[in-house]
Amino acid sequence: MTDTLIFDVRDHVATITFNRPEKLNALTPEMAAALIDAVSECNDSDAVRCVVVTGAGEKAFSVGSDISTLDSYATPWDFRNRDDYCDALRACRKPVVAAINGYALGGGLESAMAADIRIASDNARFAAPEIKLGWIGGGGMAAGLSYCAGSSNAAMMVLTGDMIDAELARNWGIVSEVHTPSALMPRAMEVAATIASRAPIAAETAKLNLRAAHTMPWDKAIEYERDLQAICFATQDAAEGRAAFAERRDARFRRR
Repeated sequence: MTDTLIFDVRDHVATITFNRPEKLNALTPEMAAALIDAVSECNDSDAVRCVVVTGAGEKAFSVGSDISTLDSYATPWDFRNRDDYCDALRACRKPVVAAINGYALGGGLESAMAADIRIASDNARFAAPEIKLGWIGGGGMAAGLSYCAGSSNAAMMVLTGDMIDAELARNWGIVSEVHTPSALMPRAMEVAATIASRAPIAAETAKLNLRAAHTMPWDKAIEYERDLQAICFATQDAAEGRAAFAERRDARFRRR
């Protein structure tokens, strides 16, 4: 790990914090590598059932890649095949909650959209500003915004590069909730704790199912959902859930 990315696990919830507040949590290749390691640990650990990703301080979740590092790649092909922090978050098998405090710009917005649930502070601001610098986003910007906000709203953001505030982001479906800065992390941790209390395999499978719901044809998505349901039904946790229901007690799930 690195001091610029903090990784912590408590009560089945992993917290990943971009920790360069003096640089508005701009992400470096070193941070991307650390994020890949953190996600790998989350995927491999039974102790992690949900992940919260956020930025240090109240000014920024992240403003994306540190532009001063972008000329360090020897060729455009090296740049294209770099270790990508958005890919790392999308590779997380555990449910991910983004707590968006302040600016979520460029790759920071793409990172937030890689999460399954997004919650923002009322001072959050969102933008796809790459067009102002001569390029476009490469971490899922168009796909993420088109899915979350619709094609016209996505085009408005990608083609102008202008910022929108938290309320508009909620209206467009980019975030689910907006809270005061002081209430943001408690609410994100509350949501994560609720998810962590559910059957872990079912939660991971539900994440796969949600992704399939908007990438597969309708009939295939339902067929896939039924297959995933059968897999879940065969787990020890599902048997425990049925027993707990019959015995009127809380279930004790073990990710088995």
